[in-house]
Amino acid sequence: MSRAPRILCVGALTQDTIFRLDQLPRGAGKFIPVEAVQNAAGMASSAATAAHRQGAAVSLWASVGDDILGTELTAELTAEGIDCSGVRRVAGARSAIATILVDAAGERMIVPFYDPRATTPPEALPFDLSGFDAVLTDVRWPGAAALALQGAKKAGIPAILDIDVAARPILEDLLPHATHIVASEPAAAILCGEVAVEEAVSMLHARTGVFVAITAGGAGTYWRDEATGAIRHTPAPKITPVDTLAAGDVFHGSFAVGLAEGWDMERTIRFASAAAALKCLKFGGRLGAPTRAETLAMLEGQPA
Repeated sequence: MSRAPRILCVGALTQDTIFRLDQLPRGAGKFIPVEAVQNAAGMASSAATAAHRQGAAVSLWASVGDDILGTELTAELTAEGIDCSGVRRVAGARSAIATILVDAAGERMIVPFYDPRATTPPEALPFDLSGFDAVLTDVRWPGAAALALQGAKKAGIPAILDIDVAARPILEDLLPHATHIVASEPAAAILCGEVAVEEAVSMLHARTGVFVAITAGGAGTYWRDEATGAIRHTPAPKITPVDTLAAGDVFHGSFAVGLAEGWDMERTIRFASAAAALKCLKFGGRLGAPTRAETLAMLEGQPA
């Protein structure tokens, strides 16, 4: 591709307050963090950051309140280089917030709050998708996700659904609109039950007929090869994680870039896996998303 790919990310925009502790709390009490950071985040927003740092021109469609926090969140992502002109402001609503605890092993505990008034379904898609190369949605603003996925399919571009933990009816409603499904292992279990990851990939493909991948953290990614029908496994790079927060979002944003640029699926998944691994080496959620140069350097050091 001779120009930067254009990607639309749809879904969550939150203020994340992230505390790093030696270990996660096991009961009530007061806990003093090793360090802390606060930033604009959320699944779609973190994926947008990743895609932009990988060289894409990225627009964000999210919904926030008409409060000061909403202004600050959009300003922060605009400064990152993301087009936030499509972010909806809802009168009387509160912008989303989340508190995250991260332990010394990089594992996390997340407590988010989304004001239902800010996630009401939109009336229409405020974008002409003919100018985009891919659409990526999360599941936090379902009405917008459905419109965006439907619009992407109509425009003939990849409609990528990032399936994470949510109420089963929401996941069920969004599945039919995607051309590419990338699910976390816990989300796949909601839809498929407690089965092996490979079986879950096959089950989701049988239901939808589209590309399916399931990310399993440090265990790598399982995906269906459309050419052969085989379930393949791409290992994750071996690292010692510092912070796994937003690793899945970085994977999805980088996956969207590879797909938009027309790469083959194996390279796309290896690229996304490398980006996610690099993110895990830095504390601060989406702030640890790597650049394209950093990701390609790691990719070149991996076995084919």
